[in-house]
Amino acid sequence: MTSSSTDFLTTGRRVIRREAEALEVLAGSLGESFAAAVSLLMSAKGRVIVSGMGKSGHVARKIAATFASTGTPAHFVHPAEASHGDLGMVAQGDVLIVLSNSGETSELADIVAHSRRFGIPLIAVAGREGSTLMRQADVAILLPDVPEACETGIVPTTSTTMTLALGDALAIALMEHRAFTPEHFRMFHPGGKLGARLLKVRDLMHDDPPLVPETLGMGEVLVEISRRGFGVVGVTDSTGALTGIITDGDLRRHLEGLMSLTAGNVMTPGPRTIGAAALAGEALALMNDRKITCLLVTGEAVGSTIGILHVHDCIRAGVV
Repeated sequence: MTSSSTDFLTTGRRVIRREAEALEVLAGSLGESFAAAVSLLMSAKGRVIVSGMGKSGHVARKIAATFASTGTPAHFVHPAEASHGDLGMVAQGDVLIVLSNSGETSELADIVAHSRRFGIPLIAVAGREGSTLMRQADVAILLPDVPEACETGIVPTTSTTMTLALGDALAIALMEHRAFTPEHFRMFHPGGKLGARLLKVRDLMHDDPPLVPETLGMGEVLVEISRRGFGVVGVTDSTGALTGIITDGDLRRHLEGLMSLTAGNVMTPGPRTIGAAALAGEALALMNDRKITCLLVTGEAVGSTIGILHVHDCIRAGVV
C-alpha cells in the first residue's frame, strides 16, 4: 500500500468517526423540544412541509420523502421557489419544518414570514441558538455544537449528517406511535426489491387451486394434473379438507398398477402448506428448503385450501 493510499484511508476513517461521534452527542442532546416537535407533527391536519436551502435543502428533500413513505403526508418546498409562487403549497393545517445550520439563511425569510402570518406551526432545526430562525419558531431543536468533519470546519458534513439523523428520528417516532406496519409500508413501495420483499402470499397465489377427492381414480387425476399445469394436485377428504398432495415423485413411486389406484392411495399425507398472510419471501425460503416447486395455500377455516403458489410466481415478482 502506498503512502497516499494510507493517507486516504486515514482521512476517510477520521471523517466517519467524527460524524459517528457527533451522532452520539446528538442522541444525548435530545430533550423536550424533540418531544414537542413529534407532538406538533402528530396533530397536523394537513401535510408536513420541509424546507431548507443548499445542503440543508438536499437533506430536507430526503426527510420529506421519509415522512411520506412512513405514513406522514409530506413534501419539500424550495424556499427560493416559495418566494415566487410556491408559498401556495404551504397552507393552514400544515406543519412547517425549516432546516438551516446558521439559522440566518436569507432565502428562508419569506416562507418563515408566511408561516407566522397564517399561523402555520414552525419547527426549526438549526445549529445556532438565538438565531433569527430559532427565535421565530414554535418549536426550536438546537443541533449540538460539534466540529464539521473537514479540518477547515467549513464544509457541511457533520451538521448535515446530524440533521438527516434527526429527521429519521422524527419520522420513526411518528411511525411507531401510529403503529405503521410493514403492510402499510408496502402500499407506498410497490416497486423494486423493497416492494417484492414485502409481498404477501395472497398477492401472488393462484386462487383456484388444483384439488381432487381421495376417491378419484388415478386416470382422472393425471388428466387434472396435466390440465392445471402445476405438476401437483391437492387431495381432499369427503368434507373438502386437505389431506394430502400428489407430486411427480408420488407418481414414480406408484408406477406399477398406478391406473388401478385412487388419489388417496397415491398421495403423500400432511402436505407442506403456507398461510395467505405469510410473506412471499418466507414461502420461497420454504420451497427452497424442501426442494419443492409449489405450496398449497390455506385459508382461515381449518382444512381449507384457497390457493396455490409456484416458485416461478415468486421469481417473476422479484422475490429473492
